[in-house]
Amino acid sequence: MINQVYQLVAPRQFEITYNNESITDNKVVVRPLYLSICAADQRYYTGNRNEDVLEKKLPMSLIHEAVGEVVYDFKGRYKKGTKVILVPNSPVEKDEIVGENYLASSKFRSSGYDGFMQDYVFMEYDRIVEIPEEIDLSIISYSELVTVSWHAIQRFEKKSISSRSSFGIWGDGNLGYITAILLRKLYPNALIYVFGKTDFKLSHFSFVDDIFYINHLPKDLKIDHAFECVGGKGSQSAINQIIDLISPEGSISLLGVSEYPIEVNTRLVLEKGITIIGSSRSSAKDFQEVALFYDQNPDVIEKLALLKSKEFEVKNINDAIDAFEYDLSKSWGKTIIKWDL
Repeated sequence: MINQVYQLVAPRQFEITYNNESITDNKVVVRPLYLSICAADQRYYTGNRNEDVLEKKLPMSLIHEAVGEVVYDFKGRYKKGTKVILVPNSPVEKDEIVGENYLASSKFRSSGYDGFMQDYVFMEYDRIVEIPEEIDLSIISYSELVTVSWHAIQRFEKKSISSRSSFGIWGDGNLGYITAILLRKLYPNALIYVFGKTDFKLSHFSFVDDIFYINHLPKDLKIDHAFECVGGKGSQSAINQIIDLISPEGSISLLGVSEYPIEVNTRLVLEKGITIIGSSRSSAKDFQEVALFYDQNPDVIEKLALLKSKEFEVKNINDAIDAFEYDLSKSWGKTIIKWDL
């Protein structure tokens, strides 16, 4: 069948291309319904990547956060209309030790491999996760970001010491907010602190034990473990502030992405015996666990709803451009695309 794919061919420029796709017995055909714009998408859209990276990866369809509905399943496992979360990571091999999201051979949608801005996507059976009909799809569309935080917490569980009475989250943006929601649920008896600098953003964290402005911290404050969700230029000061405050043998989970190398106080890292845990993306297993987590904790969906910024009904390329341009100007939350091309 002929499938229309909406590709970014140059910064701020989309074009339609046509792919001839074959319907096979090992693929499920899914129609995207709701998409969510990520900061990584914006770096491509605005051309805020090195020239050699853009030259290598474009043209490319954007978006790796999406939900859709099944339109055709050769094997009949899914009924037509079944709502599913789409998993953007596509491994081509299996390793008994290294996770699928850390294998260099794995393909990731909207990062050198066409994302979900397509009429239809052809998914492997283990790359979709069924969700209930009644759930708000516009909110679930950014579940990929939830799985990134979930994955980091699972890695923390395996690699950290058992003292878990307090957690610090650096970053008052989307990822920091999601991480705070998950930690609050998974460690109900622990103290959860959020560190940021923007009043408006910090006002959303009403469910944590305390919020702190990064330039006005109590002198006696200590935490067991930290999650760095800042990224960019601010990650250097955030990580070094964590190193100053964290208790001996605590762990620092790094989630923020920085385009450039940063300096870290390794002397104090060694002195305190700090464990630094890197996390990137997530696996299909994380998506499955997050879907179950939603089912068991419906109030989490209500908290995630606060992240929804504005919804755009996209019927043509100009509508898509409007959504991406708006997303650049917003101060909080996720821009949602109702995919109706």
